[in-house]
Amino acid sequence: MDRQLQVDQQSLVSAWQERMPALMEEGESFSVQGDAANQNSLLIHFNAAGRQGYSLDFRCTYVDSREVAVDLLDAEQHGAPADDHLEAVQALAQQYTRQIHECAQALQGITNP
Repeated sequence: MDRQLQVDQQSLVSAWQERMPALMEEGESFSVQGDAANQNSLLIHFNAAGRQGYSLDFRCTYVDSREVAVDLLDAEQHGAPADDHLEAVQALAQQYTRQIHECAQALQGITNP
């Protein structure tokens, strides 16, 4: 059975933009866009709540119609590079990775009909 992703990237971006807000905590924000280098990938940017000013960038790649791979690309604090080994950054990375997986799971009706 062919499990390749059959949804175009712009439809995926729209679906993620609609679904992700329900998974966000108060004070957080995000943006999602297609990855020009890979039609099966999305680039997701999170701005964490609070005064610490963290933002994290991820690549979410559809391995097939049911599974995503999530990679942390960058972490910043107040616009400057942040050490992604810091406990606060690791905790945020885990939280956002979980939210990305939850969003992908919620959208399986679109990606794996």
